[in-house]
Amino acid sequence: MKKLFQIIILSVILVFLFLIFSQNVGNSKEQSLEVRFLASNQKEVEVRNEQDSILLVRGSKVFLLEENGSEAKVQYQGSIYFIPISNLVQNKEEIVQEKEMYVRTSATLYESDSSSNIEGFLKKGEKVEVIGYDNLLEDGSVSKYKVKYHDKEGYVRSKYLVPTKKEAIAMYDYDGSYQKHVKMGDSLGGGSASTLDYYPVEKKKFSNNEMPEEVRALYLNAGVLKNIDAYINFAKENNINAFVVDIKDNTVAAYEADSMNKYSKTNFKHAIYTKDDYKKYIQKLKDNGFYVIGRITVFKDSYYVMDHPEDAILNTKTNSPLKHNDSYWPSPYSRNVWEFNVELAKESIQDIGFQEIQFDYVRFPDRMISLEQSGIIDYNNVYKESKAEAIQSFIMYAADEIHDLDAYISVDVFGESAQNYVTAYGQYWPAISNVVDVISGMPYPDHFDKHQYGIEEVVWTVPYKLLKKWGEYVVSKQELIPTPAKVRTWIQAYDTKKDPATIYDADKVSEEIRALYENGLTGGYMTWNSSSKLSKYEEIKDAFRREYQR
Repeated sequence: MKKLFQIIILSVILVFLFLIFSQNVGNSKEQSLEVRFLASNQKEVEVRNEQDSILLVRGSKVFLLEENGSEAKVQYQGSIYFIPISNLVQNKEEIVQEKEMYVRTSATLYESDSSSNIEGFLKKGEKVEVIGYDNLLEDGSVSKYKVKYHDKEGYVRSKYLVPTKKEAIAMYDYDGSYQKHVKMGDSLGGGSASTLDYYPVEKKKFSNNEMPEEVRALYLNAGVLKNIDAYINFAKENNINAFVVDIKDNTVAAYEADSMNKYSKTNFKHAIYTKDDYKKYIQKLKDNGFYVIGRITVFKDSYYVMDHPEDAILNTKTNSPLKHNDSYWPSPYSRNVWEFNVELAKESIQDIGFQEIQFDYVRFPDRMISLEQSGIIDYNNVYKESKAEAIQSFIMYAADEIHDLDAYISVDVFGESAQNYVTAYGQYWPAISNVVDVISGMPYPDHFDKHQYGIEEVVWTVPYKLLKKWGEYVVSKQELIPTPAKVRTWIQAYDTKKDPATIYDADKVSEEIRALYENGLTGGYMTWNSSSKLSKYEEIKDAFRREYQR
């Protein structure tokens, strides 16, 4: 019995040694063969053996056995295949064989494949010469192409390019809705909805960063963070699961961000907190289980204009930055402004820990029509875009950069943007909702005309009626696009002083929320009260405790 056991053990050892020897011999043979890579102008390459054909992802490594005319015999994962020699290359740089592509969606041209610095802008329908790429994805597609466009070279995300001009100039027509966008016209100078992009945009879900299905958030301006414990205790007791916290508001910089020091030293100089102190406040919110959203005002930034008047909306009469509504406005056409705000957003995700970036003032100034007609306004429109095109293109650029960091993007819009036209300041609900993860209307009742939508009562005295009607417009706009964002709405959480003055108590606030939810706009709500006074939140806390989901 003992002898039999020894024989079995010896046999196992011999088999094991044979397998190792065979593998080493195989590896040795492979190492002696010439390495090639599958190349193509498409994601996959067709190869054949003696029986049939299969598709392999371009970039796959094979071993060259022999060449015969225009065909090569190769070994791939132990099997023999035949492939045209034109689909074999020696260098990884030659794997991607596209020579030219066309711009399907106007897109940012990056200086390099690893930064958000902007080199230029590609216009829909234009041809680009492909001169390289950054890397291949698992399915053989390219992440970013290196292209030459007129006199510029840079990188563009591949999802915005297509092989033919016909595909590039086509307008996406979801469920026959494109003509509905066309009919919106351009009555106010904000641009035509017909030139905007409605191609489906995948809504992100990050396994390491879960967004609540229903966000119930309090707004905190940066100044109140020193009292953070009181807000945390209030939120835990009153059905709140998230906070919107200022990163940068007009003339209020929350922390000493490196990106501020680089792009806007005046913002940096006036920052309220050090970077470390600010991070501790945000981390405390997260440690207590809250979803945390960072708010950045984009195109209303007086401090940035002080640093960079060349990027401002210009008053040509005075040859100086335009002061409008007591503030200076960077031009939404300026790519330097885009870079600054996106770099600030990225820093706030990576270094501070925000889970979502919410951009506010993503628009041109309102009440500008008469000034524009006077001819004294210079927006510095380098790329000859409409207002709405510039707004949508900025959001696309920002979304791409933020999604790369596994974070979400939301954008605040005026309530008016849900109407049946493109607003004078460039906001058009479907064009924005199609791109972002969350769209946040601001239908504050005291911002509407007294009898908006034909409502007999003064609308801010009957917020349920007003928001029920407004919500119907939102639903109709959401239906015009294939991939609408979640709707998470700002609600008025302050008393209105307009005549008739109206106290927004728990019942009035509850009416706002109920009207939204009854329209199916159940992505949640955020309380707008610019002072963030805890005493006001205490007054209306019963509204947060009520159940609105059916």
